[in-house]
Amino acid sequence: MSDSEENMFQLFTYEHKARRWELLVRIFYSIAIAIVLMVYGFIAGIIMIIQWFVILILGRRSEGLSDFIRGYLEYHVHVLSYTSWMTDTRPGIMPTQVKILEKTAPEQ
Repeated sequence: MSDSEENMFQLFTYEHKARRWELLVRIFYSIAIAIVLMVYGFIAGIIMIIQWFVILILGRRSEGLSDFIRGYLEYHVHVLSYTSWMTDTRPGIMPTQVKILEKTAPEQ
């Protein structure tokens, strides 16, 4: 297993065990996450509009704008497993750098 694969794990997996106390904590924790997502999403929406104009005028994407939008999307996916009751593992409230990877099935 390579060093980069060692820190990888699947976000949406079934966990049989669940803590009851975490359900109460999750309510308040999810509110804080929702506020961060709302603000981050609002800014990302404005940046998407700016990116649209950049593509229209220059015929290329701005890397900085794309990085910001990607950060928002990665954070959103990162917190979904917690806010959807899939896991008791709490993500950070503030966005952290994560990578969302897609594994494709081999062609047959």
